[in-house]
Parts: sequence; C-alpha cells; structure tokens
Amino acid sequence: MSGGIEISRAGPVLRLTLNNPPANVLSLAMLEALQEKLDDARDDKEVRVVVIAAAGKLFSGGHDLTELTAHRADADPGAFFEHVFAACSRMMQSIVELPQPVIAEVEGTAVAAGCQLVASCDLAYASDSARFGVNGINLGLFCSTPAVALTRNVDIKKAMEMLLTGSLISAEAAADIGLINRLVPKASLRQSVDEVATTIAAKSPYAVRLGKKLVYEQIGMSLADAYDCASRAIVANMLAPDAEQGIGAFLDKH
Repeated sequence: MSGGIEISRAGPVLRLTLNNPPANVLSLAMLEALQEKLDDARDDKEVRVVVIAAAGKLFSGGHDLTELTAHRADADPGAFFEHVFAACSRMMQSIVELPQPVIAEVEGTAVAAGCQLVASCDLAYASDSARFGVNGINLGLFCSTPAVALTRNVDIKKAMEMLLTGSLISAEAAADIGLINRLVPKASLRQSVDEVATTIAAKSPYAVRLGKKLVYEQIGMSLADAYDCASRAIVANMLAPDAEQGIGAFLDKH
C-alpha cells in the first residue's frame, strides 16, 4: 500500500488498486500518489501494461468534496482549488501520455472525476453492475474537467446529456456509447482484464508504445497531417528489429 493505492505486479502487468474507503475519492494525496506511480511506470521498461482498479463497492466518487469544502475557509480558497484541479489534470494527461497502455477495471460506481479517470484510460472494462455519471451538476457544479475526457470518448450529444442531467448510466449504456469496451459478469471481471492485459503485454513493446503515441497525436489533425504523422510512425516501426523479426517469421511460415 502506498498513498491509498495497493500495488501489485504479475510479470509485465502493473496493477494499481485505489483503496481509499468508502468512496475511493480522488483527494489531493490520492492524485499525487497516482501521479507518482504513473511516473514510476513510465520509467520501468519491465512494465508493459498498467491496470487501474479499485477496492470496495465504489470505483471512485470523484474529488474529495470534504477536503475541497474545508479549504473554503482559506484566505485564498481559489489557490487550493487551482492546485487540486491542476494536479488532477496533470495526472489524467499522464495516463494518455504514458507509453504503456492503461486499462480501467471498473466494479461499482464511477462518478465525476472517477468517471473522468475511466474515460482517460486507453481501455476500460466494467462489471455488469457498474454505473457511470458526471453528476456535479446536481450539486451546482458542472463537471468541466471530466467533460474533457468524456467528450473525447463519447458522442457529444450523449456526453452533454450526462453532463447536463447528472444522471447515472448503466454499464450496458456505457458500452453502447463507447465509454467502456465491454461489460462482463462481476465474477469474471478480474479474469477478463487480466486476459486482455496479458495479451497486450505479449506484443512488441516498441510497436505498442509507438502505436499508442501515434493514435493520440493524430487525433485532431487534418486528414493529410494525420497520414503524414502515421506514415512516419510506420516507417520507424518497419525499421525496428521487432517488425523485421516478426514479419520474417510470418513469411517463413508462408
């Protein structure tokens, strides 16, 4: 356990489990602990996949509202709020920028910044009882930063419906709109995630890292710029030993 996070390794798969009961809120300490673990993973060549899971009945209830409210008594409460949301934004971006794929394993409810965490991961799998929401609007607080990750994963009208109504959606609905890859029975969630993580970890680490970087770089580019970017990436990939060996082995069999 480190900073409210349980850390375990199964070969090349690193598992980070939020364990900050009862709601696994993303307090400043939790955000900083996650940032530290992601930074450590970035520099660990033996880590090929990162899984973010959670202990208890909730995946994450989002930001620690008790902590934020306590700082309203500060001489300059805005300074603390800015610090927390900057730390959160940096951590979420670190997931996207991490060379290794990051998988969210969701059991229970993920709301507000907890839903943002799921949306920020490269892949997400949830139990059939999981629920998702960006429900800050119910408290008079529009989920502005979660909206960034959400609208990059979900159709804008679906995202706006979630953001403006504050309603929770089921795991089935989350899969339908692309917030998660798929839902699986609760009893087999861990096994399903482990199988995906193991499959990815067995691929060429160079190709996976290069591919993840390329996918996020080309989003938002013009069609021509995206193809230029992708062409440079695939040339670099073709020149790498992994591709040379992999293609050679394939051709030898045929």
